[in-house]
Amino acid sequence: MRTQTRDVEAREAKLDALHQKLTDSVTALVTGDDWRGALEFAARFRSRSFNNTLLIYSQHNAAYQEGRVPSPVPTYVAGFKQWLSLNRHVMKGQGGYAILAPVTARFASASPENPESWRRLARGEKPKWGESVRSRLIGLKPAHVWDISQTEGDPIPEPPRPALLRGQAPDGLWDGLADQIVAAGFELRLVSSSRSIGGANGLTDYLTHEVSVRMDMDDAAQVKTLAHELGHVLLHGPDNIDAVMHRGVAEVEAESVALMVGAAHGLDTSSYTVPYVSTWASDVPGKPPVEVVQATADRVRAASLKILDNLPTAKVVDGTPPGLDRDSIGAQRGTPAVDAPAARRQTSEALGI
Repeated sequence: MRTQTRDVEAREAKLDALHQKLTDSVTALVTGDDWRGALEFAARFRSRSFNNTLLIYSQHNAAYQEGRVPSPVPTYVAGFKQWLSLNRHVMKGQGGYAILAPVTARFASASPENPESWRRLARGEKPKWGESVRSRLIGLKPAHVWDISQTEGDPIPEPPRPALLRGQAPDGLWDGLADQIVAAGFELRLVSSSRSIGGANGLTDYLTHEVSVRMDMDDAAQVKTLAHELGHVLLHGPDNIDAVMHRGVAEVEAESVALMVGAAHGLDTSSYTVPYVSTWASDVPGKPPVEVVQATADRVRAASLKILDNLPTAKVVDGTPPGLDRDSIGAQRGTPAVDAPAARRQTSEALGI
């Protein structure tokens, strides 16, 4: 019993340390100018939650400062057994990066329509005849991942990377974004110049349900503007009960969605205009800047993933080593794969990781 208590206390201590590290990372976004870098990294590691990308990034950077890894930015990360499944092993002396992973349990009910009827099944317990069974998130636990530079073994096959000339847009990106705007109930208007839309590159009108984009720009700028307006369509407007009422934050959210969509396609995002973090994170009344940054990041990531999931375009890798089936690795262990898609989405919504 004492051993079990000590194990629980040790896990809680590790979780507290992780949450403190995460808080420090979010605070650094407020006091520094790293918002663009954080979003670009999140776009390349979109298989992980935003909070876990911050944890991975900060710990990898610390490992770089200590001389344990050759680059300040990680490329592919995976768990210990996941690397073994790819015939690679973690090198001696390489510590893993702690992240937050979901803990799930099975619940059964004979009347699933009644929320109060669900009971938790013990390990190995089978449901009674006629009962429905569901897995639910019950908490978090520390887990560890390693960057490929911390491992050795068989080479990882590199998928083709998008190669774009300056001003060029990826094939199919404009059409894919336009289709989503139309599917959301907005008409897409192409205007000859900014004069007809008040000097802007693009405009979303919630009253007429129209999105306008000026066409006297290069392809990459047009696509960036279209993604920005799609961000407004998904996140803002009078019908969106979660919409940010502060215009400055709303513009940051739309531009950040465009930045993540662009970064996921290998576009140069240096021209994307995201204001200095403290100028908008401190302007929302009644909310501390750290809370504003966290909420904005979660909304931006959710909208960006929704857009990216519905685009048939070729994208850059998402931080998962090519050839790794994370779900099947989790199934082999009898536990959910760390940050597996379904559990990851559920965890992100429920606990913000």
